[in-house]
Amino acid sequence: MAELDLSRRQVLKGSAAAMAVGAIGSLGGLYANQALAATGDPTRMAPIPSPYGPLAPVADQTTGLPLLQLPNGFSYQSFGWTGDLMSDGQPCPGRHDGMAVMSAHGRGRAPLILRGRGRGAEMVLIRNHEVGAGRPILAPGMYDTGDLGNGARAGGGTTTLYWRDGEFRGMEASLGGTLVNCAGGPTPWGTWLSCEEIKTDAVSSTGRRHGYVFEVHPDTERTTGRPLVQLGRFSHEAVAIDPRTGVVYLTEDDRNKSALYRFIPNDRGGRPGSLENGGRLQAARARGRPNADLTMATIGTEVALEWVDIADPDLGTVQAPAGFPDVSATDTLSGPFAQAWSEGALRMARGEGIWYANGRMFIVDTATGMDATGRRGRGNGAVWVLDLESQRMRALFVSGNQLAAHNPDNVTVSPRGGVVLCEDGGESPDVYGPGSRLIGLTRGGESFYFAKNNIALTAGDIARAGKSVPEGDHRDSEFCGACWDPSGRTLFVNVQTPGITLAISGPWLHGPL
Repeated sequence: MAELDLSRRQVLKGSAAAMAVGAIGSLGGLYANQALAATGDPTRMAPIPSPYGPLAPVADQTTGLPLLQLPNGFSYQSFGWTGDLMSDGQPCPGRHDGMAVMSAHGRGRAPLILRGRGRGAEMVLIRNHEVGAGRPILAPGMYDTGDLGNGARAGGGTTTLYWRDGEFRGMEASLGGTLVNCAGGPTPWGTWLSCEEIKTDAVSSTGRRHGYVFEVHPDTERTTGRPLVQLGRFSHEAVAIDPRTGVVYLTEDDRNKSALYRFIPNDRGGRPGSLENGGRLQAARARGRPNADLTMATIGTEVALEWVDIADPDLGTVQAPAGFPDVSATDTLSGPFAQAWSEGALRMARGEGIWYANGRMFIVDTATGMDATGRRGRGNGAVWVLDLESQRMRALFVSGNQLAAHNPDNVTVSPRGGVVLCEDGGESPDVYGPGSRLIGLTRGGESFYFAKNNIALTAGDIARAGKSVPEGDHRDSEFCGACWDPSGRTLFVNVQTPGITLAISGPWLHGPL
């Protein structure tokens, strides 16, 4: 474990970069002063009725099973189930997580399974698998093939799925030898950044460490498996890139010791591999408020951000200093967070999803608030909006009750400006029964239910569908990886367990999504 005197401020490399940013687009009232704080209510306690109407079970067009509850007029197809055979004969790995869509029309090689099929634009989805030690994914881009101890291997990575003419056409492995690939984010140049959500100093038999970000190319053969070390080694959750500046924003999921980071690349070329040329990792500090605590917030809470450099992005874990709030005496800080905290950086409860849209970053803290026993950083979650020009961050949505939203995780924004949250907590029943939800936000930051996990499978269901997943009630499994096709007609999303990808379509213009 690395040693660091947190009472001593380090001399950090360089100074904050001056960022040239363009004009900011508008998302209507989403960033306006329409929060409940203006009327004296600091959090959302309940959802509003869905603008799309009530939910009801809808049969999957692929299997006939009622996997989702949706509003009237919406339909969906399932594909890429855990255990389905991929193009090379490997079974599809499980624990589907973060995902993004990228258009591959005219890009790279065409997979064999697509040759001569249809004339529509081909879309590529790259999907994470949040697997720890397990059966390795054998992929063109391999990172760690070593022994993690007791014969275990790194079982995480990514798969690449192909979609054309409104149909699923196949999938193949793209990244392997990684651990706990949770979320990540798309790049403006058409690749996917896959994040390891793990904080450890363990070294495999091949000398590899984990806790990095990896770039995955839509042409699987061009995925290298090389870690982007300068983006930091910590419990990564998600990334999003400001396309005007090339600056990468990153979240950390480590309860009550999570920083908000950004990476300023040396190479602003905006092409596959450009992030490998290094840069500066920085952490957010609230201007005038050293070590600001954002584990608690109310709607309208606002902070002005400035940024401090992280001298050693690859520093190992550090023992939490005596008196560090809201953690156990034996807990550790990631090396980047420890350096950030020593420079007065802010902390969040658990940084999760982040998504760029129209000059802003939508940032989810899944555990903002406190639980019934008064423990901080164990609440129902919040959505922050960071204005990239002013560098001011405001709480758009704070859930004060599990019915309003229960631990939102991944976030995405539609081409129309609609915000969708993937709910992690699914054990709190609502009027539609138990199960996790896809939550929409109105222009005023009010939550509503768009979809509900309805996956409860019997052995007979599984046999008739031709699948090999375990039977059982999976309604409390989280939604994750929500992302839109470029036209905004199809919302793709994963249910982590039993591991299913879904493509939802319908009358989006009937509501704010």
